[in-house]
Amino acid sequence: MEFRDVVRRRRMVRNYDPDRPVPPEIVDRLLEHATRAPSAGFSQGWGFLVLESREDRERFWAAATPKTDQWQQWLVNMRTAPLIVVAHSNKSAYLDRYAEPDKGWTDRDESHWPVPYWDIDAGMASLLMLLTAVDEGLGACFFGVPPEQVTEYREAFGVPKEFTPIGAVSVGYRADDHRSKSLKRGRKPVEEVVHRGRW
Repeated sequence: MEFRDVVRRRRMVRNYDPDRPVPPEIVDRLLEHATRAPSAGFSQGWGFLVLESREDRERFWAAATPKTDQWQQWLVNMRTAPLIVVAHSNKSAYLDRYAEPDKGWTDRDESHWPVPYWDIDAGMASLLMLLTAVDEGLGACFFGVPPEQVTEYREAFGVPKEFTPIGAVSVGYRADDHRSKSLKRGRKPVEEVVHRGRW
């Protein structure tokens, strides 16, 4: 598939065929491509939790999502995903890396960073998984773990304290689903969001 087609076809898919698992070689490609994302100082301070078994996925949904009616309604179709990959960032890896001699900072002071690149890099790795899924003929959706569920999620999967869940990517073969109501807002035209030379 041409790259422009991959980008054009990428959208959040929220309903999957529960009877078609993601082939192992595609799971491997998703993860390999994720690790090709850029990372500041080549820190690579990310970690990916791969959940393929029904038991692991059910434990994820139970631990990482609120019990509210709104969430439970949203989950009806999302629960059909045969694969969930949770992307994590590790701030310490970046602070340590930039305290090394070739980077010039002699401390681990977070104020050197204009934005949390550890989170941004994990987000870019997640985007590469989304694009890889499209290229492989699958659907995927990126979504977050609500703050009030992070502790329960960590405990359920033994996530080390230095790793922060940035978001999960559900992956599978698309089943019939409806487009998000948010799409009615329409895509902003390029001219509205791009500023050349001066804002």
